Amino acid sequence: MRRREFIKLLSGAAAASPLTVRAQQQPMPVVGFLNAASPGPLRQQVAAFREGLKESDYVEGRNVAVEYRWAEGQYDRLPALVADLVRQQVSVIVSGGGAPAVLAAKAATTTIPIVFSLGADPVGLGVVASLNRPGGNITGVYQFTSGLEAKRLGLLHEMVPKATPIAVLVNPNFADAENQLRDVQEAAARLEVQLVIVRANAESDFDAAFSTLVRQRAGALLVCSSPFFNGRREQLVVLAARHAVPAIFEWRDFAAAGGLMSYGTSLADAYRQVGVYAG
Repeated sequence: MRRREFIKLLSGAAAASPLTVRAQQQPMPVVGFLNAASPGPLRQQVAAFREGLKESDYVEGRNVAVEYRWAEGQYDRLPALVADLVRQQVSVIVSGGGAPAVLAAKAATTTIPIVFSLGADPVGLGVVASLNRPGGNITGVYQFTSGLEAKRLGLLHEMVPKATPIAVLVNPNFADAENQLRDVQEAAARLEVQLVIVRANAESDFDAAFSTLVRQRAGALLVCSSPFFNGRREQLVVLAARHAVPAIFEWRDFAAAGGLMSYGTSLADAYRQVGVYAG
């Protein structure tokens, strides 16, 4: 090899070397995905989250990794799950599936950015200082689902005007349950309809709840918003159909599963927006 060619080759290698070293020194960013629910019912939402990441030019497995942690309805697992993500020093924590997951993430770190998806009022829960200035290391998407129970009751009353009483299924463990019941009871007073309140926070409660509303001759059913109910939407739709009770739900996924009607924001779009913020 002639001397001039050798020097040219050597200078080319020297120019490429810092880029190679720099690439080796920059690990792939990791998103910690913490959710209080189970992965099965949220397949479409997870796909929407990935689409949101893609809008920020991040593709899972190519230039970003995602560590998924699912509590599968067992809220007592959340502190350990988020602590594991903090130990791994993930770049950002995405939290959803209900207030317990968001509160667990907020309690676990004040330095790692947190992006939440939440149906209950984040200001009322103490998650953020205000909607326009969340403060700290946390931001996210507020879906306004819990604040729509009165509207859902009104729509159900319009659909089945002679139905009385109307049953209301609420999850007493949901963070916004008391506000939900207050809003529904105030709306019922204005509409002059009677209510039958039934509660469920476990699958084993469903049969008893539906037996009660049938025994009370409820003419319609309002299923209040709750990540627990959303994770069991097919079961609830089947029970409502079996007992021939017209029902209204929060997400369109309930109607897609065979429910009569739904009224609420788009859960898939909320997860897509969370992906954008995380990106």
